[in-house]
Amino acid sequence: MDNEKYLCTNCRHSLPLTNYHLNRDPFISKSFYGRAKIETGTALLHFEKKGITQQLIHQLKYKEQQQIGIFLGTWLGTELSNCEAYSNIDIVIPVPLHKKKLRSRGYNQVAKFGKEIATALQADYIDNVLLKVTNTSSQVTKNRFSRWTGKNDSFALNNAQQIVGKHILLVDDIITTGATLEACMQELNKVENLKISIATMAIA
Repeated sequence: MDNEKYLCTNCRHSLPLTNYHLNRDPFISKSFYGRAKIETGTALLHFEKKGITQQLIHQLKYKEQQQIGIFLGTWLGTELSNCEAYSNIDIVIPVPLHKKKLRSRGYNQVAKFGKEIATALQADYIDNVLLKVTNTSSQVTKNRFSRWTGKNDSFALNNAQQIVGKHILLVDDIITTGATLEACMQELNKVENLKISIATMAIA
């Protein structure tokens, strides 16, 4: 309909919301217990195979529908701006793509999502601090066990002085095993006095 933007009303009302941040649910923080220390974490949507969330993220990642990132980032950013736990975020940082994958796809699928959240939180958006230095194959067709055993994400810091003593919000599209975010946080935690929180589009 003319008054609908990005999604029809029926589909929007069918989205499986987690409401973690609204209910102060520590589910994501607990899922990283013993792996990485985070201040707080949330995901906007639940992810199920062949569900509407999977369709959205597929369109975003592989069909150049970057407006989906804007839509989800604006939605989540507006909600986080009213949550005390996210009121002191200084910087939003996206999980990076390897330069070869970035060149091939043409964009980082979480960039617009992260920028919208940064705007809502009145935080800086910085995408040149965390770099991906290995080019891993797509995880889409792998099962949970092979994602754990086969994943070899490696990240590196660049211009790390920009985030010393800051509270950063690390953003990604989906949490499956959490291995990618864990690898990012292991690298980021080399920075002094850094606090890390997480926000993603979805969680499996």
